[in-house]
Amino acid sequence: MERVVPAADPHATPLERSGFVRSPDYAQTVAYLRSIDAGSRLISLHAFGKSYQGRELYYVLAGKPGAGKPGARKPVVLVQAGIHAGEVDGKDAGLMLLRDIAQRGRDDLLDHVDLVFIPILNVDAHENASEAGRPHQRGPFLKGARTSAQGLDLNRDYARLQSPEVAAVVKLLQQFDPALYIDVHVSDGIDYQYDVTYTFAGWGTYARSQATAQWLMTAYSTDVDKALTADGHLPAAYPSWVDENAPHLGLRISAEGPRYSTGYGDFMGIPTVLVENHTMKPYRQRVLGTYVLLEQSLKTVAREHARIAAAKDRDRAARPAQLMVRWERESVPREVREFKGYRYDSYLSPASGARELRWTGEPQTIAMPVFGVRSTREVTLPRAWWIRPEHTGAIALLRSHGIRMEVLDMSRAAMVDVAQMANGGHRQELRRPSRSVTMPAGSVRIPADQPGRLLAAALLEPESDDSMLANGMFDHALPPESALSRHLLAPLADRLLETAPGLRALFQDAIAKDAAFAADPQARLNWWLERSEYGDRSSWTYPVMMERR
Repeated sequence: MERVVPAADPHATPLERSGFVRSPDYAQTVAYLRSIDAGSRLISLHAFGKSYQGRELYYVLAGKPGAGKPGARKPVVLVQAGIHAGEVDGKDAGLMLLRDIAQRGRDDLLDHVDLVFIPILNVDAHENASEAGRPHQRGPFLKGARTSAQGLDLNRDYARLQSPEVAAVVKLLQQFDPALYIDVHVSDGIDYQYDVTYTFAGWGTYARSQATAQWLMTAYSTDVDKALTADGHLPAAYPSWVDENAPHLGLRISAEGPRYSTGYGDFMGIPTVLVENHTMKPYRQRVLGTYVLLEQSLKTVAREHARIAAAKDRDRAARPAQLMVRWERESVPREVREFKGYRYDSYLSPASGARELRWTGEPQTIAMPVFGVRSTREVTLPRAWWIRPEHTGAIALLRSHGIRMEVLDMSRAAMVDVAQMANGGHRQELRRPSRSVTMPAGSVRIPADQPGRLLAAALLEPESDDSMLANGMFDHALPPESALSRHLLAPLADRLLETAPGLRALFQDAIAKDAAFAADPQARLNWWLERSEYGDRSSWTYPVMMERR
């Protein structure tokens, strides 16, 4: 079946009517979806939230009533377009696919699977469209903005949930628990031959959910590559560059945190695909490639749903003991991969005054090194985390992510590690003294023994780059006492030296063993400060406590 219908066809999408030049605005998109909804029992349009500026967020549910076993819920493929609103290939491909399901005999795609389709997630930025948007991208004529009306990159907000748009999507993920989650983008930067590229969190190697990652890397990738190739497209793994200004340095793969759609799906055990169509390919070609990928995704999930469910169960039953929080790129490539690029040279730019890259359009296949990462810091997960009841924002964020917690109905004593930081939260100055605390009624205990274990750790552990601490939830926090200058700290240390013989012996031992410490007056005074009663009061205490035993 020819996928593109003539512009005069009554069921033509707004993009087809424009000759693949103009993508519909928000109102035109919603109007077209309403027309499909009105004309088909397979399609229904639903609001699932509001944008920052108050526009309705919509998803389409495409499903065939009565298919499958009675009472059984069919697996769901959830497709999301326009999280970066200048990158709307997924929106226009999705409208064509829904039209074909509803009006052109492709309802067989819904025999064993349901489709949930979000045409535009970043709707405010979508309406902030301009010819000047993404000047390197070949179509459509008007392109929306990358950031939301709040000035947020929504594909960095999955952990924080500071935007109403991503908070609404996370609720949908909890509602449908999809067998597959697809987030459609358009790439930046370097020119190469591939037109449809896609990736997964950590490209399998560094995935937190290994069972689902292996399914994505094998059955899913094989099916999608075969379908795209058969339709005349050139698919590949999305290339992340070591340095876009020096392509010869190679490609990189890395771990991902839960701030991204792919990282979030990985932490939650949801197979998640990031599609990155090539920005320099014509818009028609990109949209049709996306159509093929979405169509094949429905077919693959229909066939593979039992394996997907088993993989999700395995990942959610896993209880990893540690969370990698720091990593660095390896100096030696993990592999050398064949890459279909274009030859490039350089020219002297009058504007920059330097030589800049220029692609010649001459195809070439080169051997490209691919670099991985190595862990430089891992934290051991506790038995549980504790938060006092007054920290309502932190507790609400955890609830929004579906993290399980126990609420105390009466006070309880617990032995915990307490993270203390000087100067209001500098993680390099982190200390974790253990102490017994009494948690009041209303406090919450978050057990690590739960499917959301790694997401909880990423949000709660102070050394995580996606923690509530790193994301600025406690930027206002200060210690109860100000720091002491040396002329005030020295008398305090001198008094302790005279009156605390046990500490004096430890201090003298430290001086004897460490010449650098012995020669550093400030370090010597800080040693005494940390062991004084004033020391606790001069540090800020992170309000998440860790139960180790």
